[in-house]
Amino acid sequence: MTRLRTPATIAASLALVLTVAGCGASVSDDKDKRDENATAAGGKGGHYPVTITNCGTETTYDKAPERVVTNDVGITEIMFALGLEDRMAGYVMPDDKGDLDAVPYKDAYDKVPWLSKREINRELVLDARADLVFAGWNYGFRESEGFTPAALKKLGVGSYLLTESCRNGVGKARGVMSPLDALYTDLRTLGKIFDVEERAEELVRDYQRQIADAAARAPKERPTVFLYDDGRDKPFTSGRYAGPHDIITKAGGDHVMKDLKDSWVTVGWETVVERDPEVIVINDYGDTSAAQKRKFLLDYPPLAGVSAIRNKRIFTLDYADLVESPRNAAAVTALGDYLRSVRRDGNRPR
Repeated sequence: MTRLRTPATIAASLALVLTVAGCGASVSDDKDKRDENATAAGGKGGHYPVTITNCGTETTYDKAPERVVTNDVGITEIMFALGLEDRMAGYVMPDDKGDLDAVPYKDAYDKVPWLSKREINRELVLDARADLVFAGWNYGFRESEGFTPAALKKLGVGSYLLTESCRNGVGKARGVMSPLDALYTDLRTLGKIFDVEERAEELVRDYQRQIADAAARAPKERPTVFLYDDGRDKPFTSGRYAGPHDIITKAGGDHVMKDLKDSWVTVGWETVVERDPEVIVINDYGDTSAAQKRKFLLDYPPLAGVSAIRNKRIFTLDYADLVESPRNAAAVTALGDYLRSVRRDGNRPR
């Protein structure tokens, strides 16, 4: 078990009313409870120490981390949804992940430094004087560059791994639970680390309610759905442990790659043709626009006979909707509306 000691707690206000994406719900303020804990037991706080398990590793926190660096949009917005921007030293994220002005966390994005639009690395973390890095395998952590939780530990910096990215013991395959359960796990675990458990539970309840409402309205006959991330020679897509699996399933679709026991994976076009999806969902991000991806799919000869291509049933979701993030519930609702329209309209092209 790792024991992580963090600097003394900063007395900072968390007076925040957060509008949750897609639902308009407000989240109560935990400031009074945290301030009371911070002054108890000689300043150590009655809440601490706390021990959590993250990707199979136990860590004990004597204090709440004060200078967290996050990597990628979904991870960053998990912190924002919990109202923890005052605990952050900054975030790392490319500028191809969507319009940040249109999200309910705009104030938090304006407040927290955008440290880099390139890859996260040790120098950046040390320059930010980070005491915790919240990232994941293939969401920042990678052995090829020597940027791993073990390497950061040697530098005295703690790590928290995105649960969607936990490795499952089969090579470097990722995924130890359903994607939405991974989101709920991270919210609750971070709630415990930062003493905002009530806030975390309210978020989980709200997301579960939104998803249950969408699932209750799902079409009786589920359209088959393929997630297209990118790739020309071979498509990059989602297995059963990446966010799109649960988003598709809860929205009322049948995920054609649900048998792949990994998160984000590469497959062959022949597999897509064989499974003949009725709907294709495009992941909108990167240098190739959603419109360009759509044109490629419609013009690619091997896909000409696929149902989704013949009927032009292609739906777009943003990157932040599809990776583990607070936007997942709203994505279920949006895709669910589209899948119901597919069933209502029969074979008419969309």
